[in-house]
Amino acid sequence: MSASHERSTLAPSLSDHARRLRGAPVPRGGHPLPDSARTPRPRGTGPRLGEARARVADVLRSLLDAPGTDPEAALVATGIRDRAVLRAAATFDHPDEEAVRALGRRLVRTGTTLVGVAAGIGLLSVLGEPQDVPYLRDLGMFDGLESAAVEALAPLDPQAAATVGLAHRARETGLRALADALVSGLAGDLRALVVGVSAESHRDVGPDQARWIAEATRLPALLRAHPGDRELFAQAVLLLTRMTSRRDYAIALLRYGEARELYEAITARVAGEAPATGLDRQARLLSLALDLHSGASRLLDWPPGRREEALGTLLAAVGEPTEPDAKADAHPRTRRRAAWIRSTASRLRAVTASADPPPAPLPARAEPGPVSRLRIEVAVADPGDLDAVETRFLVDGRPLVPWAFGPGPGDVPERTLDTGALRAGDEPREVRLAEAYCSEGCCGALYVTVRREGPYVVWGDWSRPGAPRGLPDLPVLRFDADAYDTEVARAEQDRGWSWPARDTARLIARGLRERPELLARWGLRLGWTGTDFGDPDATVITYDDLPPAAGGAQDVQPRQYLWLLPDDGAPPERRAAAALRRFAEEDPRRYPESAG
Repeated sequence: MSASHERSTLAPSLSDHARRLRGAPVPRGGHPLPDSARTPRPRGTGPRLGEARARVADVLRSLLDAPGTDPEAALVATGIRDRAVLRAAATFDHPDEEAVRALGRRLVRTGTTLVGVAAGIGLLSVLGEPQDVPYLRDLGMFDGLESAAVEALAPLDPQAAATVGLAHRARETGLRALADALVSGLAGDLRALVVGVSAESHRDVGPDQARWIAEATRLPALLRAHPGDRELFAQAVLLLTRMTSRRDYAIALLRYGEARELYEAITARVAGEAPATGLDRQARLLSLALDLHSGASRLLDWPPGRREEALGTLLAAVGEPTEPDAKADAHPRTRRRAAWIRSTASRLRAVTASADPPPAPLPARAEPGPVSRLRIEVAVADPGDLDAVETRFLVDGRPLVPWAFGPGPGDVPERTLDTGALRAGDEPREVRLAEAYCSEGCCGALYVTVRREGPYVVWGDWSRPGAPRGLPDLPVLRFDADAYDTEVARAEQDRGWSWPARDTARLIARGLRERPELLARWGLRLGWTGTDFGDPDATVITYDDLPPAAGGAQDVQPRQYLWLLPDDGAPPERRAAAALRRFAEEDPRRYPESAG
């Protein structure tokens, strides 16, 4: 008698195709699917995602009640394709887990279409076991199945999941060589392959690629096996730093099971050594220290006191920028990076020297709990990397945004602090605390309502419009009102993190908020302000056309204008005053330095 997951037809399964390709180099984007695996999309508009999930769930339940039915034919007959089928299967709930697992295996091992196999992978993403790994790994090499396979493999075999991810997304030459070696099963000299990856560019090695490299090569163990290898150590520090980046749809560091172990291996290496030399090493060690203090790294499962020890070890290893790094005639980016190391290390040493109570878990329920402690800090990223400036909120010692919102960092201080948005007044106000790294309109944001209730300030009525599912429920937080007001005022007045171009932007924005008629007379309103992403020494002011008045031409799309002010060496106060005078005298749309 055949097992329930055996093939009911003689048609070649997609798994058979995948097995024949095992070990072959995977083209970027994956092996093309055989034509027989594709099913035509029905004409017309398909159902909405919620309706599609419900329809597929109904079919899956009927298949469990009628085991003689061809499951793949039934799924294809729904007319729902690929991603919707997969999501529905991954969230499908049924009391008989063994029957669901058997159905998933039947679809994965005998399915001949993308629709059927995707549904099977979705079921195994919840109920898969180690015996399913070879099938998921092979199928994941196909175009269209990578994300599903990685998600299903991650809890079962992170190394296999990482290999699939790298096989699809490696574009840099060294990373391609590593991926091909892992796919073939003949990795050889892993140390040389890891060091051979050029990871300087976010474009070539982003946060997920960095995590996959670490997972696929078991980086902490590899680092311990080469205790004197400076090149491998530098690469490990760079990869861990990249994993802390918020330029991704989720925090790679928190999805890396050996993150704390890699931190331990790095701090063990630098403990007792002379302070680092060279801006790259200093900046990256400092970036790790900063994330340990107020970023996602603080959320790792640290034994009591161990995070503080690791933070102290990293800060001691940073040292001071040395000549010629900070010479007046050095490249502006070099001087900027040296200044960032001095400023950030000094501020971090000062704040960590003060009493820092151990972090307490955030309340698990939505009801008001005990009075919490709030600390607000502005974190400026390494100028040599792509991350920029964010506001961080430590609630009872724990970073709020990485825990509550995955797709992006805390909002910029120009929005959270310079506008007084966090002040608790008589009327409740909604405040945006974080935005997805792409944009709010794309992947969401985190909002909270701030209100004053007698002797307390309360954060509640949380909202995450557009954010992914699966984020934790957020508690109502209560703060002592006097302590809250003091902390917000301290954070607003603290400009030690800033630099001249950023100060110029703040002063111009403040002047335009105080005198809105400067832009209104030209039919404009203030947009965002800050510094240029590629050149932090250049000030950026944006302004938008006012929306058309009622009864006006509604088909005219308002435009946004960007005014770039390169650094001319003048003090921020003088530059801001000159900019405000120019707004009063000349239509900003006509500035030659302004782009629409």
